[in-house]
Amino acid sequence: MNIPDNYHVLFLQGGESLQFSMIPINFLRGRNRPANYIVTGYWSKKAITDARREGQVNIIWDGSDEGFTRVPKQDELQFDSEAAYVYYTTNETVEGIQFPTIPDVGDIPLVCDMCSDFITKPVDVTKYALISAHGQKNAGIAGVSIIIIRDDFLKDIPDNIHTMLDYRPHIEKRSIYNTPPVFAVYTVMLMTRWLIEDIGGLENMDKLARQRSAIIYELLDKNEGFYKSHAKPDSRSLINIVFKLPTAELTQKFIAECAEEGLIGLQGHRSLGGIRASFFNPMPMEGVHALRDFMMRFQNKYH
Repeated sequence: MNIPDNYHVLFLQGGESLQFSMIPINFLRGRNRPANYIVTGYWSKKAITDARREGQVNIIWDGSDEGFTRVPKQDELQFDSEAAYVYYTTNETVEGIQFPTIPDVGDIPLVCDMCSDFITKPVDVTKYALISAHGQKNAGIAGVSIIIIRDDFLKDIPDNIHTMLDYRPHIEKRSIYNTPPVFAVYTVMLMTRWLIEDIGGLENMDKLARQRSAIIYELLDKNEGFYKSHAKPDSRSLINIVFKLPTAELTQKFIAECAEEGLIGLQGHRSLGGIRASFFNPMPMEGVHALRDFMMRFQNKYH
C-alpha cells in the first residue's frame, strides 16, 4: 500500500461497528466544529448514530431520496471548511455502489470506512487522515480491524477518554495494549503474502476485480427486462453486485435453485432484498463463471 512513515498501522478488535464510535470519540468530542458525513447507503448512515452522541454532524450529501443508487459527484459536495473531519464509505455492500475516485476535501482530514474494498486495489493513503477496515471481507477473518492513521491527526484527541477507546495507547503499545486477536492477525499476514506472491500485488487484484464484475454487469445490461441492476452505471461496485428479478417469487426460486448448485450467500441484505453477489478478494474466477452460467439458464427457464 506504500504507507508513508508518518502513518501508524493498528490491529484492533471490535469490528467497524466499534470504529463508528471510536472515530467521533477521538476526533469530534469536545470540539466546537462539526463532522461532515456523506451518506451513500446502509453503512454510512449507520455510522451517524454514534457520531451524533459526540458532537455536531452535518450530512453534506444524502442519497436516500434516490434509493442509494449512486455516489455523489465532486461538485455536489459542499464541505464545512472548519469541519473536524469528512467521513465516507468507499463501497456500500448492501446497495452495491462504490466511489470510483477519492473525494477532494482540500485540507480537511478525510476519514474512510474502507471495509469492503480494502486491499482490492491501489490506494493513495496520503489522501486520508484515517482508514479503517475489518478483516473479514478481503483481508482475513472476523476478529481484527486494521486502522491506518496519520500521525498529525492524533494531536487534538482530548484527554480522559476511556483507554481502550483512545487510539494513542494502542499506537504506543504497537497494537498489544491488551491481548490481540492473534489468529485473526495471522490470517491477515497470510492474505497479504498471497496478494503479493500469488496475485502479484494490488494492481493485479484490481484487474481481477474489474474482470469479475464485468462478466456479471455485462449479462445484467444485456438482459434488463429480466435482471435489473440496482446501482447507476457510474457508481457500480466492483465488489458487490446487487440486482433484482421481476417478482419476489422468482427471487426466492433463484436463491433456492442457486443453493442446489452450490451457489450460496446470494440473498440480498434484509434492508433491500433482491440478489447480492459479493466478489471479495478470495473469489475465484470459476465462481463468477458458475454464477453467470446459472443466471443464463435461469432466465431461459423462467422468462
